[in-house]
Amino acid sequence: MTTDLTRSAAQGKVVLVTGASSGIGEATARHLAAGGHRVLLGARRVDRIAVIAKEILHAGGEAGFQELDVTSLDSVQAFAAAAVNRYGRIDVLVNNAGVMPLSMLEELRVSEWNQMIDVNLRGVLYGIAAVLPIMKKQKAGHIVNIASTSAYRVDPTAAVYCATKFAVRALSEGLRQENTDIRVTVVSPGLTRSELVDGISSLQVQAAVRQMMDQAIAPEAIAQAIGFAISQPVDVDVSELIVRPTAQR
Repeated sequence: MTTDLTRSAAQGKVVLVTGASSGIGEATARHLAAGGHRVLLGARRVDRIAVIAKEILHAGGEAGFQELDVTSLDSVQAFAAAAVNRYGRIDVLVNNAGVMPLSMLEELRVSEWNQMIDVNLRGVLYGIAAVLPIMKKQKAGHIVNIASTSAYRVDPTAAVYCATKFAVRALSEGLRQENTDIRVTVVSPGLTRSELVDGISSLQVQAAVRQMMDQAIAPEAIAQAIGFAISQPVDVDVSELIVRPTAQR
């Protein structure tokens, strides 16, 4: 017999996806919409998310889009408000937006350090701040934070990036422990095809990372992991998922 919990998990959810203009965010929006979820895409490149949302609609899914800058609390709150106005609730937030301008610390690329802190960490916090009151009022919700395998190890050129991803794991675990009705999942991708490499301004580091990307997996693999986590019965919290290429060490 199908339980109420199982039925609830199987129903289409209202899902917000940040950084939805490419890579993991785009793949997640498409995958979840194909699975019957209602998706709101957020990113700075409005022209791009408008095209993606239109393609989802043409494929029979339900999607909207909203300009979003995760470094602005006002922008993130407006993103959440747009979802409530459109769908009446928020079931899932996928905090996906991120940047990865790797460099050696001795290069003192302070503006890039600040960019990683602002997008990778502060952006996640702003997402939580925008949806948590809504989810608490609903007495249900699911926050999925995208970290990285760099949340578990540190490599040269990645010290600040790793620091932000370690922090995402820490705040996710704190959020999980503070709530009994909000689910929290950390998804940590390994080498995944995306535009993150394009943001590395150090040409030597960018070249080295591009060589490693021969092992990279498709962003759809991460989207499927997110889909798995949010599809579980409401009394099941998939707390952490690490998804990496088989060949990655």
